[in-house]
Amino acid sequence: MPRWLPRAMVLALALFALFQLGTWAFHQVLGLLINILIAFFLALAVEPAVSRMASYGMRRGLATFIVFFGLFVVLAGFFTLLGSMLAGQIIKLVEGFPDYLDSVISWVNDTFHTHLRRVDIQEGLLHSQWLKKYAQNSAAGVLDVSTQVLGGLFQLLTIALFAFYFAADGPRLRRALCSVLPPARQAEVLRAWEIAVDKTGGYLYSRGLMALVSGVAHYVLFQALGIPYAPVLGVWVGVVSQFIPTIGTYLAGALPMLIAFTVDPWYALWVLIFVVIYQQFENYMLQPKLTARTVDIHPAVAFGSVVAGTALLGAVGALIAIPAVATLQAFLGAYVKRYAVADDPRVQGHRTRGQGPGAATRARHLWTGLRTGAPSGSAAGTDRNPPVDTDADPDAGRSTDSDPGPDRGPG
Repeated sequence: MPRWLPRAMVLALALFALFQLGTWAFHQVLGLLINILIAFFLALAVEPAVSRMASYGMRRGLATFIVFFGLFVVLAGFFTLLGSMLAGQIIKLVEGFPDYLDSVISWVNDTFHTHLRRVDIQEGLLHSQWLKKYAQNSAAGVLDVSTQVLGGLFQLLTIALFAFYFAADGPRLRRALCSVLPPARQAEVLRAWEIAVDKTGGYLYSRGLMALVSGVAHYVLFQALGIPYAPVLGVWVGVVSQFIPTIGTYLAGALPMLIAFTVDPWYALWVLIFVVIYQQFENYMLQPKLTARTVDIHPAVAFGSVVAGTALLGAVGALIAIPAVATLQAFLGAYVKRYAVADDPRVQGHRTRGQGPGAATRARHLWTGLRTGAPSGSAAGTDRNPPVDTDADPDAGRSTDSDPGPDRGPG
């Protein structure tokens, strides 16, 4: 056995063990890394407000606390109003359930000529095995739901804590990062940081504008139909449809439809039609214009980045994909050399008149090639090796094999 073989085997096993250990550790802290990434983008979003308040002489920590406290008050008020609205609607549904059940039973009896009674249906439901199993499963799942709620609250607290430190200690963090880089790299890092702040703020600004437009439009519809809690429902549709990725549109439209159904089933249909029509208007007219002005990114690139972000990180990736891609695009655009484009009609997709063979000529060449068996790209009646004009060049028609070459002398 060669002397180097045992050492090579030990080294290979050690590298494999280190790789497995690194993979296991990465999967264990993946959730924390995602929370830190969300907190970083949240800190970038509040950076302009914190910097503006700090420029007036306020301590940066206090300015960050005021901004986050304002966000907390707004979110707490929104969810309080939403919870009270949902509680009132649930109570209304429970109180009106016997009347709904009577109307359904009357329709079934009149349509199918049956003799159903509400008392019989209620007794059948109370003594059914399906209801007992459902109650048992629901009781067993209460603990799981409570655990998930507590885990979600802890995750939100972690994100808020990291975002607060990133925003409050932003200058110190940038100074520590630049201290390990040469001066040229420091300028690039600071430029990338500034671009990220601008693009993230522009993205949230565009989302806020779209949420305002969507909330006002849906509020007008709900108020016209006489649906209760119209202001709260308008805010719900605007916020959820813009700031919850992937499924936000469906969640935003489901709650107003449910409440409209308690008023009149036809109102729920009108709400559904309006939500679908407004989504088309927002996707094809409103969102591209706002995104192009605030984030400066093409709508197709924005759509592709959201799809890629969803595939990589799920809902979190869909939420931060557009500002991340906009930052990368703006940063790389500063280092890409661009040239003036020639004034050529082909740039606009127009072909110069008279350039290339016409349609009739191409069709005639194709027909001739099919009849003679020649390739369709050859011109009919033309020679692939045209005669050489020897008057213009006396040596053009001379074969290379007859070239005597340089004079080598005798022998």
